[in-house]
Amino acid sequence: MKMKVMTILGVVLGSMLISAGSAAAAERFTDLQSVKWASDSINYMAERGTVAGYGKGKFAPEKQVTRAQAVTFLVRELYPEQLQSGAASASYTDVATTHPFYREISIAEKKGLTGGFPDGTFHPEMAMSRAETAAFLTRAYSLAAGKQSVSLRDVNQHWAAAPILVMSSNGLIGGYTDGTYRPDRSVTRAEFSVFLARVIRFERETAIQAKDWDKLISYMTVSEQIGQMLMPDIRQWNGQVTTTVNEGLKRSIHDQEVGGLILFDKNIVDARQVVKLTHDLQNEAGDIPLFLGIDQEGGVIKRIPGGTNLPGQMALGATGDAALAEAAGKLTGEELKTLGLQVNFAPVLDVNSNPDNPIIGIRSFGSDADLVSRLGLATIKGLRQSGVIAAVKHFPGHGDTTVDSHLGMPVLTHSRNRLDEVELKPFWAAIEGGVEMVMTAHIAFPAVDNEHVTSLKDGSRVPIPATLSKKVLTGLLREELGYQGVIISDAFTMNAIAEHFGENQAVERAVNAGVDIILMPQDPVATHQTLVQAVKRGTIPSETIHKSVKRILELKSKYGLFDQENNLAQKLTALTNVISSEKHRAVEREIAERSVTLLASRDGAHPDFIQLDDRVVIAAADQEQAEQLQRQLTSVASNPSLKPEITVIGQGKTSDALQAMEQADYVILASYQFRNVASQFGWAEIQTIIDTLNKRNKRYALLSLGNPYETIYVQNVRSGLAVYGKQEPNTNAGIKVLLGQSEVGGVLPVTTK
Repeated sequence: MKMKVMTILGVVLGSMLISAGSAAAAERFTDLQSVKWASDSINYMAERGTVAGYGKGKFAPEKQVTRAQAVTFLVRELYPEQLQSGAASASYTDVATTHPFYREISIAEKKGLTGGFPDGTFHPEMAMSRAETAAFLTRAYSLAAGKQSVSLRDVNQHWAAAPILVMSSNGLIGGYTDGTYRPDRSVTRAEFSVFLARVIRFERETAIQAKDWDKLISYMTVSEQIGQMLMPDIRQWNGQVTTTVNEGLKRSIHDQEVGGLILFDKNIVDARQVVKLTHDLQNEAGDIPLFLGIDQEGGVIKRIPGGTNLPGQMALGATGDAALAEAAGKLTGEELKTLGLQVNFAPVLDVNSNPDNPIIGIRSFGSDADLVSRLGLATIKGLRQSGVIAAVKHFPGHGDTTVDSHLGMPVLTHSRNRLDEVELKPFWAAIEGGVEMVMTAHIAFPAVDNEHVTSLKDGSRVPIPATLSKKVLTGLLREELGYQGVIISDAFTMNAIAEHFGENQAVERAVNAGVDIILMPQDPVATHQTLVQAVKRGTIPSETIHKSVKRILELKSKYGLFDQENNLAQKLTALTNVISSEKHRAVEREIAERSVTLLASRDGAHPDFIQLDDRVVIAAADQEQAEQLQRQLTSVASNPSLKPEITVIGQGKTSDALQAMEQADYVILASYQFRNVASQFGWAEIQTIIDTLNKRNKRYALLSLGNPYETIYVQNVRSGLAVYGKQEPNTNAGIKVLLGQSEVGGVLPVTTK
């Protein structure tokens, strides 16, 4: 069967206007009240561009369908591309070349969809009978007999007995209450729409059950196929945060027929709400389930409500333990799957070799490509064990940039040899390990693709980022590295794409470059229409779309999305045994405690310790962080007499902070550098405090909560720890070391020289 391509036709037959359009422009009929039993099927076929009305919202559902109309509907459904090319030639004596449906009838004759009468006529205006409908449909779809028993007492001797029995044995037609089928009774437009819709849905379900994705794709409209390649965000609708399936979401699922959605903090209230939301989303999706994805890297990038908050990838890097990384991936996957999410945009495989990287930092395992490869593979393995897809990022590597691609266009000028040795190594390892989804980076790599285009932002010449580069995605990733899985773009809302390329041009170029899924298009409606039209124009080959959709469907099937449990009560019950379970919390604590790393020490082995009778001052960049450390120190010390004070540091606050430290026996100086360029951070304030503490011979600890690069920029630190995150598991582990309750065991996973 040919792949369905939507067409727009306008033909007049008597007073009837029949027009077929795209799903987004399908007619909305106003006269279906008397045939509510058929309205779903009529609208479904209209959205497919197969059936149409008389104009002005009229479908005339109770009118008889003629043989000409029936043939037209079938040809539009099965062979629409032939309506716009090639010569038409019908042999029927009563179908003149001027007949409005001459081309459709000639195509039907050529394809063997229908035959004429013995006298060489076709009788185009004759009403279709129930028998003819069965014959037409079994012939068009090559249906075989099903397993349902059939008992229709008026068909055994009928010329159409065989096709009627085939249709009936598959549950596609039924009889009347008196046990008859009434084969010679005429068929209305509503009835024909129902019969045709049943067959199409039956064939789709058969393809899904057989995992015959080529067959399923042949029953998908171009609109549906393009929809599978879109994964928008759903943060707001009509100015309100999206936490339930609202009308905006329904439109996106049905009009753009999206294949997936990404959830963010704004979509999340608590675990039960997320389960209800994901459950309702899948119920809305129809016969092809949605990819529901989220960024759950752990550490600073987290989404799970009330879930286990792992200390982050660099903390894992400091442990160097692949078994811990695998356990982290597995428990993360278990919690995501319980919430109804199947795609995790993690792990980060960027090698953070540049301290000035403003966006990756502690999101990376470290600066050593082999360490990143080893722990990345283990995390992927853990996620896969729990039935969640790992979408590794950001190919070909975002670790050595000084520009955040959310804000601008990074350009990585390294040679190809350097890329092979560092940036590409973890991705190559992941591909060999069977990773199934790779996220692209909005970064230019001139060593691979040095093409430049004119920027829409300022008219300058800018290099093509990896997301839009065929040389990077098809040439390097698919052909050189041998990757066969799904390629998903990074968000199209990011400035590296949004500022320089019009979205219509960018999404078309991305698909032609090799992207299978467009993540977070700025305008999903326009993106959908742009790609549909590009396929119709031929600027995106239909086989490119077919390959992408097949990869997507195969991956959905592999991870059981077509077999999802629909019992909401069972899903909600499962939450209590999985989300933030004691088993998961134990892994969280182990990673945090084993990751604590000594940055500086007076004795070369330990930081300065807190004594229980010390007067402790905690200094942090914001009140909330200082209060968190205060609570944790009091709790971990279990000493009512220990009453730490807090102060806030930062530009213009140093004098007050130093005054607060004057009478202290011990100072915890919390430093947090992340999402900015390290060399441009306000280190002078930290240095002033360190110099003063040294001069006063105070005991202290410089507690690095973010990127652990303090010792590059701050001199003469005598006591310091890195905990790789300001989340409670990380800071709690650091405080335990400062109290002498646990040992430092982490190894700094980045270079600071």
